[in-house]
Parts: sequence; structure tokens; C-alpha cells
Amino acid sequence: MRIVVIIFLIAILGSLGSAMYYMVTERNGGKRMARALAIRVGLSLSLFLLLMAAYYFGLIPGRV
Repeated sequence: MRIVVIIFLIAILGSLGSAMYYMVTERNGGKRMARALAIRVGLSLSLFLLLMAAYYFGLIPGRV
């Protein structure tokens, strides 16, 4: 589970970095930047739901 979370975090940071790249380099990069930021939001939401499901099904133990 730890590896999946790390992969999601790397993908989120990659999407954020690509949005920054489009913002800095392109004059009219608004569509590409917005798409990269939308992907980042989707990945973040997916990661949150994955963590909630993993906790519910016992893949992530709670505090004792």
C-alpha cells in the first residue's frame, strides 16, 4: 500500500510540475495548464478515496 501511495504522490507532483511548466513557457498555455491541474485534482481525490477504502477494508491498521 505504501508503494501505491508513493506512486500517486509522484504523479501528483509531476502533474503540478507540468502545469507550472505550461504556465511559465507558453503565452496561451491556459488550456494545457488547466488540464494538468484538473488531472492533479483528480489524482488527489482518487488517492484520498483509495486511502479511505484501504482503511475501511483493513489494509491500513488504525492506531492502538
